[in-house]
Amino acid sequence: MSEIRDAWSVGSAYDDFMGRWSRRLAPVFVEWLHLDGDLHWLDVGCGTGALTEAIAGSARPASVVGCDPSEGFVAHARAHCDDPRASFVVAGVGALPRRAGGYGSVTSSLVLNFLPDTAAAVGEMRSLVAVHGVVSACVWDYAGGMSFLRRFWDAVVSLDPRARELDEGARFPVCRPDALLELFRGSGLSDVRCEALEIATEFASFADYWRPFLGATGPAPSYVAALDPDHRDALTRALEASLPRRTDGTIPLTARAWAVRGTASSKPRSDD
Repeated sequence: MSEIRDAWSVGSAYDDFMGRWSRRLAPVFVEWLHLDGDLHWLDVGCGTGALTEAIAGSARPASVVGCDPSEGFVAHARAHCDDPRASFVVAGVGALPRRAGGYGSVTSSLVLNFLPDTAAAVGEMRSLVAVHGVVSACVWDYAGGMSFLRRFWDAVVSLDPRARELDEGARFPVCRPDALLELFRGSGLSDVRCEALEIATEFASFADYWRPFLGATGPAPSYVAALDPDHRDALTRALEASLPRRTDGTIPLTARAWAVRGTASSKPRSDD
């Protein structure tokens, strides 16, 4: 299974698959952070701009910079967010955009688990935040609370046990409260807390559920794209038989994310 790689390039495909739920989660996350207005924000791994738009829409920021290493995602974000306080740059962890005096809030939504060195990533975020600023992140609870993906991978593994290593629930141990608390405390942040956020993910039909898996953007769609037609048909049948339905055919599921935040009570040691 090691030859299958996550693909992250097509903004419209990502929005159809995960972005619509990211956009629903983003304002819930911003409300949970409950930060003062007039702060300068950095959105690390902004993707197609869901969190940047939510910050501009409800956090009353002085400015918000969204950055992502994917040129396709940044182009999509720029085309869909016209708030004058928001700007987007192509940049990733290891070369995040700096600001004189630091940011009041450095945040990241649904990205940490995809980074090869999460400790280094949070450390860099910590280095960019002003004293008394907040570093934060949220990640999906892939192991149990992200129902539409949990159903998908359970069906996949029932047909192809070798695919277990591709399941985000197994791949991303950082997506658990204890791991997130340890990660943020280890970066030197204080007043660290982690809580669950939940949204509804309702699908109008099985076609509405299944179509986004055909976009080849993200871990699950990348797996589907690598299947031959017979194995893809078998997976389709297994999923269609396993999903819950209301009498009108809608598929009612929920998605849980873990949100974590910590405060920079002093300058990082590297700046002393």
